[in-house]
Amino acid sequence: MSWNRNEDRTYIADSPLALALNVMTDFTAISQQIWDMKYRLKSPHGDAVDNSIADSWQRVASAVAAVEKDQEYWRSEFVSAMQDFRFLPGGRILAGAGTSRDVTLFNCFVMGAIPDSISGIFVHLREAALTLQRGGGIGYDFSTLRPTGALVHGVDADASGPVSFMEVWDSMCRTIMSAGSRRGAMMATLRCDHPDIEGFIDAKRQPGRLTNFNLSVLVTNAFVAAVRADDAWPLIFEGRIYRTLRARDLWNRLMRANYDYAEPGVLFIDRINAANNLQYCETIAATNPCGEQPLPPYGACLLGSLNLTRFVAAPFTPQARLDLDALLLLVPTAVRFLDNVIDISRYPLAEQEVEARQKRRIGLGITGLADCLVACGIRYGSPEAIRLTRYWVEQICDAAYAASALLAQEKGPFALFDRSAFMRAPMVQARPARVRDLIDRHGIRNALLTSIAPTGTISLLANNVSSGIEPIFAYSYDRTVTGADGCPRVERIEDHSFRQFRQVMGSDALLPAAFADVSSLAPEDHLQMQAAAQHGIDSSISKTINVPVDFPFDAFSDVYLRAFDLGCKSCTTFRPNTVTGSVLSISATEAPRDDVASCPECRGRTLRHREGCEQCAACGYAACST
Repeated sequence: MSWNRNEDRTYIADSPLALALNVMTDFTAISQQIWDMKYRLKSPHGDAVDNSIADSWQRVASAVAAVEKDQEYWRSEFVSAMQDFRFLPGGRILAGAGTSRDVTLFNCFVMGAIPDSISGIFVHLREAALTLQRGGGIGYDFSTLRPTGALVHGVDADASGPVSFMEVWDSMCRTIMSAGSRRGAMMATLRCDHPDIEGFIDAKRQPGRLTNFNLSVLVTNAFVAAVRADDAWPLIFEGRIYRTLRARDLWNRLMRANYDYAEPGVLFIDRINAANNLQYCETIAATNPCGEQPLPPYGACLLGSLNLTRFVAAPFTPQARLDLDALLLLVPTAVRFLDNVIDISRYPLAEQEVEARQKRRIGLGITGLADCLVACGIRYGSPEAIRLTRYWVEQICDAAYAASALLAQEKGPFALFDRSAFMRAPMVQARPARVRDLIDRHGIRNALLTSIAPTGTISLLANNVSSGIEPIFAYSYDRTVTGADGCPRVERIEDHSFRQFRQVMGSDALLPAAFADVSSLAPEDHLQMQAAAQHGIDSSISKTINVPVDFPFDAFSDVYLRAFDLGCKSCTTFRPNTVTGSVLSISATEAPRDDVASCPECRGRTLRHREGCEQCAACGYAACST
């Protein structure tokens, strides 16, 4: 059987294709490996305690239900939610819940504000080490540290600057990793008006430097305005102007760094704070390592994702659709699950526990979006994909807020809930009247509820569905995986929807036009999808905009300003380069598609063969050969 869009075929929901895509009978090899290495409970001697993934689900569900009055009922509900990988708790939950390990169940932390003193700096270094040791990724704002060359009073010496202390953190993280803990992950931020901002932007130009950090510049609205007006831009610390430069020169330096070695990203920090439900009681200056969680000092958030691929009815047929009703029925259980984790988790620091319990942040998101769109016959980045992504994510957001309000009726709102201030928050105001009425009447259990994480490892666990809201990277690709022995190995992996389509349709079947991987997408496709999802996300989104190596710099330099104009809270790009390594790569000899060419209309490398025609996925240019 081959696939041809122009042929008049009728498919039904219980066809072999639909059944193959909607019943997950077993693990792929990589999924089994991920489960065994990262999430399977074993004894200290390495003997298996979890004999199957079902055992892991039972273990986690029992632990999470322990705070409920009717523990058996909710244990069953939580198992049902996780079965078939419909709901994917964050990796720390899967690995640690229901065990005796002294680990946290939170993926994300932002640490306390670093004092500008040597003793304060090393107190915070210790706190970072404790948090990393217990499995938490961390973020820090280094803008509080005085710039290079500033006088250190009392010792008659010059300050070495924030980047030098980031090197200390990087060494500490490397030491923690060598002691056998999970891979360390850290985010460092610096304000766009800090006197050391140029050194921060250039910090990763040297290969091997600050390898345990992701970097992001805190970009203010004033800086964006200065860039556009070509104004002067002062670099300031504690009220003193150290020097002034052209805002556009600094912006171009930031864009060139991204173009050359993919860092630093940008965080639109004024927008993040203005949109925060808790702006009345906190200020944010940093995020977790992947950027989906802007958090205040000692802020903590745990993550879970709804796997959209498990809710597609009649996939790859003219009747294909996301069963939104079934998906939304799962949301209240997922919200309760994550809320319970706050009460059962260990915390590396007392300050983190206080912060988590007072605000009860959770990060419910989605994964498998790209595979879901493919199964529904919709190309990633198309107007229909943009429309549906916004609609689906907003519906999930509405359901999450309503569920949290009803949970507040049962268990009480979060401790710092201020009805008047909370109801004025932009995200709350954007909810429909029925949801706002529930919050006004009962309060809300969780101060923030939605976030889209990168979900890389848990998406692999779920038979390699596409990650978060990212497009399909490639239909098949090489992924570098670190084994239990600490040695990296290259694994050949196929995308979930591609693999399932081939299993049913055969290896020679032409792919539907909806199939799109990163090589066929323009930056605008990525930006529009991120902006669409942001409407239903009260925290933020982990998203990487992939651009080809030959993408012109003049076009690249506009990507971040375009993200700002579209309402995104952050932007991160990746262009292949000699400085930054890559976990994922397409084999040159085994590339799944070899029909990419240069489009004569827009000159993008986006030309695809479709049923005898060549059509550019970016601009629509078509050259029919039949």
